[in-house]
Amino acid sequence: MTALRSILLVEDNPDDERLTLRALRRGNLANPVVVTRNGEEALRQVFGPDPLPCVVLLDLKLPKVDGLEVLRQIRASDRTRLLPVVMLTSSSEDRDIIESYSLGANSYVRKPVNIDEFTEAVRQLGLYWALISELPPTLP
Repeated sequence: MTALRSILLVEDNPDDERLTLRALRRGNLANPVVVTRNGEEALRQVFGPDPLPCVVLLDLKLPKVDGLEVLRQIRASDRTRLLPVVMLTSSSEDRDIIESYSLGANSYVRKPVNIDEFTEAVRQLGLYWALISELPPTLP
């Protein structure tokens, strides 16, 4: 049996991290969740020796390396260019949305302010990317 791919959560806000992890658990996903708290850690995780995650849930505003630069570097590498990346952020700025999609984000999800809406949105994201979506066959 093949090991389940992890979900990479890149989130610097401890409250949003807790809520996201709780929402993913409520989705009854068996996939492990790896958490990084800044863009530099995220890049080390993605480009490290471990297998690629099934999806990256990427905050936009991060310390050290921002989410857009993380996305840019993921898309620049042959190994990771097809890796699903979902921007999960509180920004509703048009320029952030446009730039994210221009750089190759698979989805842009604004964090709802309401905790129940946030929980449901993340639960659905986890279910979709970890269970429903087919990963490209070229990913290791």
